[in-house]
Amino acid sequence: MKPVRIFIHDICEPPDYLVTLLRKLGYPYELVCLYKNTTVPMDLDQLSALVFMGGAGNVHEPTEWMQQELDLIQQADAQNIPVLGICLGAQLICKALGGMVWEADHLEVGWHQVRLLAESREHPSFQPLPDEFTVFQWHAHVFKPPAGATALATSDCTRCQAFSLGSHLALQFHLEMDERVIRSLLETYASDIAEVSACVQDAATILQDVSANSRATFDIADRLFTPWFDALYK
Repeated sequence: MKPVRIFIHDICEPPDYLVTLLRKLGYPYELVCLYKNTTVPMDLDQLSALVFMGGAGNVHEPTEWMQQELDLIQQADAQNIPVLGICLGAQLICKALGGMVWEADHLEVGWHQVRLLAESREHPSFQPLPDEFTVFQWHAHVFKPPAGATALATSDCTRCQAFSLGSHLALQFHLEMDERVIRSLLETYASDIAEVSACVQDAATILQDVSANSRATFDIADRLFTPWFDALYK
């Protein structure tokens, strides 16, 4: 089986439970840590899919490696190789494939509800999910999907939380983070939660029941990501 190649942008945002799930499913993967290496491997022939994780960054002010990722996503699309993006990764997919990404007038940080849109019920990854569930959020940018894409989820703080385009899947929210990663984010980006609002929770609120909340998102991750990964190896 050809592996899934996972791109990591920030030591605070590893693939975490996503790798745990791939191991449980028995599917091969490889990691590219771009915070250690600024060169993006551009070969696609021996891969089943690409996954782009979250991290700090602005797709309109791309670093060298971020521009390479945008180019790689376009190449993958042209070669019908599925791409999964989470947070910054979703914004990269959106930008690369012709959508719009911009800085929102507020951040969204903490545990928030997302609601599925009616169109999501046609997507295999969203069919097993409840109509509404809690996810972890930490982002300053939002997106409008590319032409031809299908919006899949929304929330009170962010209009578009997920979209699909062919075999590609973009999620603004996180399902993969455990307590260790969340605590690391709170330490590294503490200034992001200096002003608490309906969309930005304080550290105490985020850490309350953090382990239970993470486990609940892992259950959603199992149901959402398993069909997507299974489809790679049918």
